[in-house]
Amino acid sequence: MFKKKAVKKFLFRWMVVNVVYVLIKTTVNHEVEELDTFFAPTSIFYYSTAFLFFMVTWEFNDWLIKRERNYGKLDLKNSLKIFVQTMALLLPLSAVIYYLALFPFRETIGIHCDDPKVEFMGDFLRAGLIGSTVVFFNLFYFSMKQKEEMDEQMENLKREMLASKYSSLKSQISPHFLFNSLNTLTSLMYEDRDLASDFVTRLASSYRYILDNKEEDLVSLQKELSFLDAYVFMMEVRHKNAVVIETDIKVSPDGYWIPTLTLQMLIENALKHNLYSKERPLQISITSIETNALAIKNNLRKRELKQKTTKLGLENIKKRYSYYTNKAVLVREDTDLFEVIIPLLDKEVKEINLISVS
Repeated sequence: MFKKKAVKKFLFRWMVVNVVYVLIKTTVNHEVEELDTFFAPTSIFYYSTAFLFFMVTWEFNDWLIKRERNYGKLDLKNSLKIFVQTMALLLPLSAVIYYLALFPFRETIGIHCDDPKVEFMGDFLRAGLIGSTVVFFNLFYFSMKQKEEMDEQMENLKREMLASKYSSLKSQISPHFLFNSLNTLTSLMYEDRDLASDFVTRLASSYRYILDNKEEDLVSLQKELSFLDAYVFMMEVRHKNAVVIETDIKVSPDGYWIPTLTLQMLIENALKHNLYSKERPLQISITSIETNALAIKNNLRKRELKQKTTKLGLENIKKRYSYYTNKAVLVREDTDLFEVIIPLLDKEVKEINLISVS
């Protein structure tokens, strides 16, 4: 496949060389009888140099563009830099070759011209003009290709975000979750009516938060922590002393944003994949790392699941973060500890992405 693509590229560029050479030949040589001199030494020399300059310029320009795209996107500044670097190769190369051909080795090669100086300047300027045209068209091609790739990635991200958003919400407003909550509530009504009343209030608050933010992919950390407070209360009541969840957030929560239900999903993930009891409780901590991120840790005692884990929850969170930032969601697992570090997003990130989407 790679060889086939390389052959097609070579044939296309060779065709361009031939077309340009013929156009220049027929434009410069106005007399009809001169059109039959394509195989003369002078013609062979200019054809060879045209082929050399085209291929070297094009391939070198391709290499510069691909290198720049590996470091980041192709923009105006990078394009100007690539143009200058390409011409810095082409112009000295063409100057040296034309000078040697038209002065020291003119008779050896068999080049016929009336004034070598005028011929040299004409050849040099023509090489620069054609080289500049090749570079501009190549940069334009790669810019359009980059735009198409970015548009495709944006569409894929939108589809993935939509799918992950509804998948996330479905998993949170599931009959299983509601059944467990109501089952806990039924027990509390016989044991502690005051606690049962508080549990109902927190349950209603949790569902109100989920429904109010079902169209929002980002929420302020303040809102998420308020919801988490109600959710943690229900989990601790439900699991009694078997689950301990602690938070230590030292940043201003109203100044940062995270994808909706991220913290809840990570707690659910810890509950799903670990064994815990009153004697050996599951300890989950949510702490801030300076003003950059949150670390969600839990002690690790893996349970054997009937079905192999798909890790969709973590992949969901990673994909949602990738839309807003290039900061990675980090996952670390030791023998007795599992940790997920999620970036904190500032308000500017949300506003810029909302503008780009609109």
